[in-house]
Amino acid sequence: MDGQPPRVPAQRRPGAAAAGEPAGLRFGVLGPVRAWRGKEPIGTGSPQQRALLAALLLREGRTATASELIDALWGEEPPLQALAAVRTYASRLRKVLDPGVLVSESGGYAIRAAGAGSARLDLAVAQELAARAEKARAAGELTQSREMLGRALALWEGEPLAGVPGPYADAQRVRLEEWRLQLLESRLDMDLEQGCHAEAVSELTALTAAHPLRERLRELLMLALYRSGRQAEALAVYADTRRLLADELGVDPRPGLRELQEGILRADPALAEPSAPVSGPTTVAVRPAQLPATVPDFTGRASFVAELSQVLGSAEGRVMAVSALAGIGGVGKTTLAVQVAHRARGVFPDGQLYVDLQGAGSRAAEPETVLGSFLRALGAADPAIPDSLEDRAALYRSLLDGRRVLVLLDNARDAAQVRPLLPGTEGCAALVTSRVRMVDLAGAHLVDLDVMSPEEALSLFTKIVGAERVGSERKAALDVVGACGFLPLAIRIAASRLAARRTWTVSVLAAKLADGRRRLDELQAGDLAVKATFELGYGQLEPAQARAFRLLGLADGPDISLAAAAAVLDLSSLDTEDLLESLVDTSLVESAAPGRYRLHDLVRLFARACAERDEPEEEREAALSRGLDFYLATAAGVYAIERPGDVLVEHLEPTEYPGLRFAERSVALDWLYTEAGPLLACVRQAAGTGRMRRAVDLLWAAKDLTESGADSRAYESTATALCEATRAVGDTRAEGRARTTLTNVLLVSGRIQEAAEEARKAMELGSAARDAMAISWAANDRGLTCLHQGRHPEGKPFFEQAIEGYGAIGNRPLEALSLSNLSRAHLGMGNVAEAVAIALRALAAYTSIDRTLRLANGHFTLGVALAAAGRHPDALSQFSDALGIFGEHRQRLWEGTTHFRIAEVHLAARRPAQAAQHCEQALALGCIGGDRMRGTVLTLLGRALAVLGQADRAKACWREALSLHEQFGGREQVDEVRALLEPATAV
Repeated sequence: MDGQPPRVPAQRRPGAAAAGEPAGLRFGVLGPVRAWRGKEPIGTGSPQQRALLAALLLREGRTATASELIDALWGEEPPLQALAAVRTYASRLRKVLDPGVLVSESGGYAIRAAGAGSARLDLAVAQELAARAEKARAAGELTQSREMLGRALALWEGEPLAGVPGPYADAQRVRLEEWRLQLLESRLDMDLEQGCHAEAVSELTALTAAHPLRERLRELLMLALYRSGRQAEALAVYADTRRLLADELGVDPRPGLRELQEGILRADPALAEPSAPVSGPTTVAVRPAQLPATVPDFTGRASFVAELSQVLGSAEGRVMAVSALAGIGGVGKTTLAVQVAHRARGVFPDGQLYVDLQGAGSRAAEPETVLGSFLRALGAADPAIPDSLEDRAALYRSLLDGRRVLVLLDNARDAAQVRPLLPGTEGCAALVTSRVRMVDLAGAHLVDLDVMSPEEALSLFTKIVGAERVGSERKAALDVVGACGFLPLAIRIAASRLAARRTWTVSVLAAKLADGRRRLDELQAGDLAVKATFELGYGQLEPAQARAFRLLGLADGPDISLAAAAAVLDLSSLDTEDLLESLVDTSLVESAAPGRYRLHDLVRLFARACAERDEPEEEREAALSRGLDFYLATAAGVYAIERPGDVLVEHLEPTEYPGLRFAERSVALDWLYTEAGPLLACVRQAAGTGRMRRAVDLLWAAKDLTESGADSRAYESTATALCEATRAVGDTRAEGRARTTLTNVLLVSGRIQEAAEEARKAMELGSAARDAMAISWAANDRGLTCLHQGRHPEGKPFFEQAIEGYGAIGNRPLEALSLSNLSRAHLGMGNVAEAVAIALRALAAYTSIDRTLRLANGHFTLGVALAAAGRHPDALSQFSDALGIFGEHRQRLWEGTTHFRIAEVHLAARRPAQAAQHCEQALALGCIGGDRMRGTVLTLLGRALAVLGQADRAKACWREALSLHEQFGGREQVDEVRALLEPATAV
């Protein structure tokens, strides 16, 4: 060498296109924020607009939410119209950039073209050059390494993000300046290694003046001066540095600087000349084998093991694979990852690296520290391990080049922690576990690990406890794993506790876990605890996330919609979605479906415990009250859109929080049936609280859930619970309404005697409370029970009372309903002509309102009356109209009942084949009246089949009908079917 540092070739601006180079977009942030299309500059607008562009560019293609951008531009005191301003800036940028560069998604923005294809960011170019420089240095190619660093440093054009306002830009300026100084230190270090110490003194003198507290620059200046024969000046630099550090910071120089001063004082020969050029990395080939041991009782997960093994072993390891497992704490991510890694060892013969990144804790592992450990494991000597993260990452990738190594990164905090640790070379693979879904980890094969299946959970429990103990108490064992929510960690803890206590039975453990309030406390053994695992994730949440998590856990139900969650949290839908999606990313909340969220059972218990600990009681009650208001207001709207003119909604408890509004009936019904589970859970949760009256009215407004047949059992259990709770507190009005809802479901299920008793109580309670709506409703129900029991004369006055009551409060649809029922009472008394006339009045009343659900009742009632009058074609026409409307309104049980009536008409008209067909449809759909009505349909089907000559099948229908009537029917139905069977049996 001639002793002179090689000249770094002049660099063109990042925005200037070379001849023959595609005229794509180029961006610059290592100076003023600028953009070019080919050679032509693009206007980037106002300082705030440039701040938005810079924030997007520095996210390297990842999406920035609107709230993140507002924080970036204005910090803690944004203007009132900050969101509108962000949207305006984004719109203006989109107009000047190429199509598809600035994209909107998930409520935020991203620049997708930066760093890809012909669209480049100067920072990305600098990072690529720095990585190549580190690789060249590790290979001993110092000249090439210095050239790369020189090219990278030439991309800076003054202060990064010059003139860009905002806290984000301020923080990034500090980061970029720090990185520039690290690159300068690396380049100057190589200058000195190559003997260019005299030339380095000038640059280092200026740099130490600009950055007086940067000790590494002082160290390099001392060494350059000493090698230039300026020993006294070198020692003076140390003296200045020591005094400055003491005055400014109250500390002594770092050990490296003191050791250099001592070496100069004793004229250490090692300092006199630069070290010889390194011919290669100071490493010794080492084959790491760091995987933890597999658990001996690993159970299930066969599909995940197969999937991940296939990804890691694809193309025999020639292609780098990144697989990321995400899931709730305790779901078994590490256990599965270790199992898969051991199975894949043969694909990675050059070794396996492992680290617990401690991402769920308060002190996650720093990538620099992890890389230092990995480099040593790969054979790098300590002197060869650089200081900076970028340099270590580059050396790490260099050492992996050409090798086939598997890297298991366990318990990662986020993608940013993981990226520097990825191999990045063919033949290697990374397996990452995290509670966070790493959607921003480019090229990752994402796997969401759910809880075990019941079979897998029982198998794991049995392996730990022993087949003999579990085999004799299988049901109790299923109760245990169910109480554990099928979460592997919880199952392992419960099983370990039982295995250590020989005097306990499985039933004893099941009983301990049955108490939800004590369950998390029971699920701990030694240093394992489910609650502690959840606490780690909870501790990482931002305050708004933590509040949302706590309040969300208060609401019962299988899941919760975005709209209901917004009510519970008292936030806008947009803000609620942002919060819940961020909680999904942490795996504390699951995305049940688009717009729906749920919590694992144990996570819900933990969230409630956090709410009781961290939320005032009034805030907890307010959240549940808002949720109940939302369901009541929305259900009332569904009832109203289904039944125009029905004033029931005007007699319900008032709400403070609004519900959803629907323009179309089908959308309203979709909501009701979709929300059945959470809605009924909300009602049950309010039993015995100050919210109980609203809960009763919510159940009343949602009565379609029982008439549809979809949720009858859940509806009944909820109504029963409300009856007991309202009676216990002595709320007469609420109890009367609760018993009205219970009467309705009993009528639908065909339990007439029980329905009659409940209707009697409801009427008494309604009268005592002077509840006009409830009185009329109960009177109609009492009349219906009389009809079902064949006591038609007794039913008539109840219907007349209901008609009068509904008329007094202006409820025309329900007045018409009771008219329809009065027609059936007259029909039962043999007054056919009167029945037809009243049915026509009811139908006229319904028709004047609109084509509503109740209009189907009018057609149905008139059809029954016309059939009794022998007017079969007219009856079938009415039933056909009723069937269409019932179908539109998803009233499955009424559809089935109408098919039965059609079958009656066909059989009377001597069309047995058509009668049998409609009976089968009635059986398939079900009917109002439950098993009692099923027996009646089977009887009619048997009659039709007998006429068709299918005697054996007819007998089979009648035998089943007899069994049902003996259980649920009356003496009359039993005698009828026995009479049918006797001649058939005689044959």
